Amino acid sequence: MLELADLVEGDIDGNESLQITGVTDLDHAGPGDISFAVSVKNIEKLARSKASAVIVPREISEVHGPVIRVDDPYLAVALIHNRFIDTPFCAAGIHPTAVIGNDCNIDHEVSIGPLVSIGDRVDIGKKVVVHPGVVIGHDAQIADGCQIMANVTIGSACKLGKRVILHPGVVIGSDGFGYATNKLGQHIKRPQVGNVFIEDDVEIGANSCVDRATFGTTRVKQGSKIDNLVQVGHNVTIGESSIIVAQAGIAGSSSLGRNVVLGGQVGISGHIQIGDQVMVGSKSGVHNSIPEKTIVSGYPAVAHKLWLRTSAIIAKLPDLARDVRILKKDVAGLLGSDKK
Repeated sequence: MLELADLVEGDIDGNESLQITGVTDLDHAGPGDISFAVSVKNIEKLARSKASAVIVPREISEVHGPVIRVDDPYLAVALIHNRFIDTPFCAAGIHPTAVIGNDCNIDHEVSIGPLVSIGDRVDIGKKVVVHPGVVIGHDAQIADGCQIMANVTIGSACKLGKRVILHPGVVIGSDGFGYATNKLGQHIKRPQVGNVFIEDDVEIGANSCVDRATFGTTRVKQGSKIDNLVQVGHNVTIGESSIIVAQAGIAGSSSLGRNVVLGGQVGISGHIQIGDQVMVGSKSGVHNSIPEKTIVSGYPAVAHKLWLRTSAIIAKLPDLARDVRILKKDVAGLLGSDKK
């Protein structure tokens, strides 16, 4: 307990020497487990839980030992859980069915799985894990500590910083969506000759796509986290420590600042700038640039409080329409009476 409390900068109430062997939620916890509650709403669950110890917010005083009180239970649990599952890296080497191109520079301390295809002149750093079925194009660069899950595709000349995690089916460096239309209405493909740079500590969820730039670089900056099924268009820049939730789409040449949050199914149109610490509500459509520290929602996206008021009015529109019809009939009747 004491080691875990030090890790999360928490205060212990109870047996400091208690041995903890695992971490899970209140419903599934048993002897030896530490669990957590995020608010007073979880007090009843705490009473029923079989956990040996719990993590709670500092303001909860009703619970007594063994307890670790912290400022942010979610953060504390994440730190503790990572400590429990942390295992030393074990290099398995290169599987005999992997195909390695010419003039590659691959550190000896790697694990490259079955049926991996690696192009020419590829650089792979130490402690990199490449799972089965991955395809890595020519001249790609993969820095230390990356985890590339099954069936990921990394296009030619694309770069991964340190400790990047790509989940199954991710595509880095597919062509950007760019065409010029001639007088006959035929669409002529514009060559996509840029690349993608995924910076340190970025994680990208399953089946998400980051398109290569038309010219230059599509960039996802350090510490950003991208959920499953997200589309990032060509020449987009995503700022540091941003969060992009599932099924969001960012059109080409748009720029997101630092610590931006896009909710699920948000659509960002092309060539606009989203400022630092902007939050966009789920299913919103953003067609104009947004200044920093702004919260927007809706389609088209407007200030969040305005959208809430608008949504409340929309729910009342059927009644309002009925009232207007009645008023029109009454007014028509009054006008008819005046003519008589």
